[in-house]
Amino acid sequence: MTPDRLDFAVALSRKAGKLGMDYFRRLDELTVSKKGHQDLVSEADRDVETLVRDEIAATFPSDGIVGEEHGRVEGTSGFTWVIDPIDGTANFVSGIPQWCVILACVHESETVLGVIHDPNADETFRAGKGRGAFVNDRPIKVSDSTSLSEGSLGVGFNGRTATSDAVNCIEALVARGGVFFRNASGGLMLAYAASGRLLGYVEAHMNAWDCLAGMLIAAEAGGRVAAYDAVAALDNGARVIVSGPDIFDEILEITERSFSPLS
Repeated sequence: MTPDRLDFAVALSRKAGKLGMDYFRRLDELTVSKKGHQDLVSEADRDVETLVRDEIAATFPSDGIVGEEHGRVEGTSGFTWVIDPIDGTANFVSGIPQWCVILACVHESETVLGVIHDPNADETFRAGKGRGAFVNDRPIKVSDSTSLSEGSLGVGFNGRTATSDAVNCIEALVARGGVFFRNASGGLMLAYAASGRLLGYVEAHMNAWDCLAGMLIAAEAGGRVAAYDAVAALDNGARVIVSGPDIFDEILEITERSFSPLS
């Protein structure tokens, strides 16, 4: 009997996280290389993604797969898995326990499941389309704050977009009495936004493997999420704007004034 994809993804994320932790505990033996600005990759990233790919291929052989480290495999079922084996590699290789395993699955134009597993905290954030959002077995919901001064907003940046995008956003946020937060793992910050720990999360551009799971989890937790096409994001990524419903419009206004147009 074929398992439920969400249940499968939760179990697989935890198995992948265990392998990641095995590497994390022996960092002095790890081989690390640089792909680009702020873009590191280690043998742990590659080996964890290989584990995830092999498990998906064995259980759902007709599904497609898109991963950060090993490219794209086309499927025939209409389902495509999206993998970030270690989100927050710069943290990982520096011994900072702020990284996670991210799995999402896309069907037609929608993300139908998302899982973000934090092995260091033993927390698994998960959601299925129309099935609610949870951390481990506890339901989660986004912040109900009505002011930017009532918490912190996650702000991401990367080497693919203009430096001014993040700088302008932080300046506008602080000018309105807000505080910004960044821990170098977009996946975890989206999970924190979904669970109300952050007011929300914004980034001018994220790759699909970094953001699709978190955007679904946030939406299922009652958040507002800027419109995106999950299938288009597989190749082109997406602009990410996520928050509780009462401050979304203000955050959207800040990003529209701060971020350069997507090319």
